[in-house]
Amino acid sequence: MTVSFIHLLPLLLSVAAAAFRHHTPATFNVLSYGALPNRITDSTKAFLGAWYDACGREGGGRVLVPQGTYMIDSVVFAGPCKGPIDFIIKGSLEASSNPKKFFVDHWIGFRYVDRLRVGGGGFLLGHGGAAWHHNDCATNSRCRPLPVTMRLDFVTNSIISDIRSINSKNSHFNLFACHNLNMSNIRISAPEDSPNTDGIHIGSSTKIKIRDSMISTGDDCISILSGSHDIEVTRVHCGPGHGFSIGSLGGSHFKEFVTGIVIRNSTLHGTQNGLRIKTWAPSMPSLASDIIFDDIIMVDVSNPIFIDQQYCPRPPCNLKAQSKVRIKNVTFRKVRGTSSSKVAVKIQCSKHVPCQGINLVNINLAYRGPEGQVESSCFNVQGKSIPKVKTS
Repeated sequence: MTVSFIHLLPLLLSVAAAAFRHHTPATFNVLSYGALPNRITDSTKAFLGAWYDACGREGGGRVLVPQGTYMIDSVVFAGPCKGPIDFIIKGSLEASSNPKKFFVDHWIGFRYVDRLRVGGGGFLLGHGGAAWHHNDCATNSRCRPLPVTMRLDFVTNSIISDIRSINSKNSHFNLFACHNLNMSNIRISAPEDSPNTDGIHIGSSTKIKIRDSMISTGDDCISILSGSHDIEVTRVHCGPGHGFSIGSLGGSHFKEFVTGIVIRNSTLHGTQNGLRIKTWAPSMPSLASDIIFDDIIMVDVSNPIFIDQQYCPRPPCNLKAQSKVRIKNVTFRKVRGTSSSKVAVKIQCSKHVPCQGINLVNINLAYRGPEGQVESSCFNVQGKSIPKVKTS
């Protein structure tokens, strides 16, 4: 007996619809838990209520934040959950501008969650302008850090996308001990003089991908710290800010490492640094290796290529000390554009452990200042340039 596709089509559509209904997560709307989008009422308990029910539902759930502006205090959305969980922000979340609530670790936290998806096109309003003048970390080693806007700790197999973070009090996003996490279509903004407002801060994390995002802030656009491996950054626009940074490394009393980093197809505009690897001196023996910067456009960037093994952001600094962080197998490929500093390539490595395998491939940087052509400065380094770095 022959059965035509036309006769089977209604049955196939019915099966597909049933499968879709089966996999559509139950929605937990924060309004149903008492949240008020009036910018005044503290809606933290309502958000936690929606989270607890979504997280505890067999098969997972979906927290929905409708349009409107919701004021919430420091909060942790903790797992593990009983299935995949979505946190969809259609509106805006607003942090407190009360100084009594400034000195906490984070504003919004996700912890021990697997298969998390945060998105929706909403805004995170950090109110950093009310807090930045309290930041004295540049001169006080015992300073009390301000809160990170969104902290992701032990988050795995997850997606963060279509979120806008504005005027964070500290870093906008901080990833710690995360694995297999993708970030895309993230928009980050803060004034270029806002202190310690790193865009995306990554530590002790593996298999992280960041793509198709724009970061304008007062510190590193993306900083990759110890314990991080297999990090990929693609099509990210940075500026203003301090550029893309590996490190700093060697500042603790433990061995540190960063390996397997790729940053490519990205643009830096008006940043204080471009592509930077920074290590402390003196330091514990540590490692930064297998790092690729590929197809990068510079527009009026200071220090476009910078390996700094005498990193010391605040005194006292021992300029005679040598870093013990080994830097090897680093490639800068197709880096082109304009430098706002006469010395566009600085590779300043340690006498104790000279850099090895540093490759400059198709570098073309121009300096438009009054002092003439762009220059490079390299010492304690083993590597090659293919062809010779072009200057103009």
